[in-house]
Amino acid sequence: MDTQLIEQNVQRLLGAMTGAATTAMVAVGDQLGLYRALADGGPATQDELAARTGTAARYVREWLSQQAAAGFLTYREGDGRYVLPAEAALVLANEASPAFLAGGATITRGWFAGIDRLAEAFRTGAGIPWHEQHPAVFEGTERFFRPGYTASLTTEWVPALPGVADTLAAGGRIADVGCGHGVAAILLARAYPQATVHGYDFHDRSIQVARQRADQAGLGGRIRFEPLDATSYPADGFDLICLLDTLHDLGDPAAALAHARKAIAPDGAVLVVEPNAADDYAANLASPMAALSYAASTFQCTPAALAQPGGVALGAQAGPAVVRQLAEDAGFSQFREVTQTPVNVVLELRP
Repeated sequence: MDTQLIEQNVQRLLGAMTGAATTAMVAVGDQLGLYRALADGGPATQDELAARTGTAARYVREWLSQQAAAGFLTYREGDGRYVLPAEAALVLANEASPAFLAGGATITRGWFAGIDRLAEAFRTGAGIPWHEQHPAVFEGTERFFRPGYTASLTTEWVPALPGVADTLAAGGRIADVGCGHGVAAILLARAYPQATVHGYDFHDRSIQVARQRADQAGLGGRIRFEPLDATSYPADGFDLICLLDTLHDLGDPAAALAHARKAIAPDGAVLVVEPNAADDYAANLASPMAALSYAASTFQCTPAALAQPGGVALGAQAGPAVVRQLAEDAGFSQFREVTQTPVNVVLELRP
């Protein structure tokens, strides 16, 4: 036995355990507003941060120590205060930042809570319906993707589709398929006030949340959310159909794209946003995002797809070539990669 390799694996697992523990501490800081209090009020001692947030100083002391050890906070020995650097605040405290990621930490709470159910699915091969996931999965998924959509959907991705933005500005029709809590639909309604926006999702609770969010945004009269799946919404000649981080979660992605082909207007475009993945498996394994992406695929994407009719389960790292083949089979004549982000690949399909 190679003792050096044994030690490397020990250190690798300790690093993973440290990451999991730190993620849990990030979720605590996010939930209690500890990061926001440091960002807004400046450096603080444990007592000062506890007073700002209505929390107990003894618990705050441990959290501050862990976060300083993890490198997110800086401890000032001179006055005993902890500093949240401006760069870290963009990731941990500022929800308007495209780099904000603390909200996504919530998702791991749902994953850990679902370990026993997932283990049983491994034994039986059965799927886990989306509505049976832990509520933290719904919240964490929304908050993980929201910063990227807010930063890029209406400022970069839609404008990159030739002619689509002009059509929507003049009053076109949009369908957001797999709309979740309505983040993208609300962004599109705000950016294109003359357009009509429809959001569809088979998860009833998500549709309820989306309606509430639209009402809170003053857009309830312009966005219609309906509990329909990716093959049953009206084929009404939409100018833009969005499938944002949705296609790989579907049990029958081929049927979903075939329905989108029927539902899109002759000059319209289907915007497919998927997890960023290579077409080569070895390249995927080497990606810095691979371990997280495959974990997400194991905990939620694959089980959700296996629980639906079709049960194809593309997984979260299928790659653009798979989507291209599905699009061609569905009758789309044009396929184009629009752009990539560290998290997503953005694809355009045309009739």
